[in-house]
Amino acid sequence: MMRGIKSLMPRTIASRLRRYLCEPEKELTADEVVRHFHELFYSRTESTWNDTYWMGTRILKNPFDLWIYQEIIFSTRPDIIVECGTRHGGSALYFAHLCDLLGHGRIVSIDIEPDTSRPVHPRITYHIGSSLSEDVLKEVERAAGGYRTMVSLDSDHRQSHVLSEMRAYGRYVSLGCYMVVEDTNLNGNPVLPQFGPGPHEAVEQFLRESHEFEDDPRCERLLFTFHPRGFLRRVAQSLDMRPRPSPGHR
Repeated sequence: MMRGIKSLMPRTIASRLRRYLCEPEKELTADEVVRHFHELFYSRTESTWNDTYWMGTRILKNPFDLWIYQEIIFSTRPDIIVECGTRHGGSALYFAHLCDLLGHGRIVSIDIEPDTSRPVHPRITYHIGSSLSEDVLKEVERAAGGYRTMVSLDSDHRQSHVLSEMRAYGRYVSLGCYMVVEDTNLNGNPVLPQFGPGPHEAVEQFLRESHEFEDDPRCERLLFTFHPRGFLRRVAQSLDMRPRPSPGHR
């Protein structure tokens, strides 16, 4: 409509009207639209991802990413889902309910802080402590050893910590399963440019070191994700890794 109006009036009037109506000088590309929406959604924490609930429990996620998680869990059927970063327990409960629907799977959720208000579910086991502590890693080894395993990393987002988690937990991820590195959108990718090196930089370094994982662009096909390049699928396995066949329903 604006183009039609402009054709009927002098350029100076059209320019003033364009500024009045806040029409952009050029059309935005699809990538620019997604980036602007991403920044808007992320910044409106009081009404978007910081005010999102799964069955009454706060879940600090982007719903688009939750949809991708259910596709991954359905297609790969992990026996164990290891989650680093429990917070309120919403994502652990979400994973547990997906496992209920499939009739299969357990969740091991790790957080450095205790919280007695977290949801209780027979498929969820909570561990308190640093995800990189010797005690916690021993518990993960006991839970995941020999079972088909996927991993979700959503704890301390500093690059050094995330990279250490990827190195420690990547070995538990079964062939064909995923290690999801959350919030790779930080440090200007595209949000919080002042954050400093974080998950995105950790993923880039890890993928330079390891040829056993690759990012799965299909997991970003819904256009908007908090985890760009963060959906890593295990495509190879080191010779020194113990095979982890699925033991069937658990």
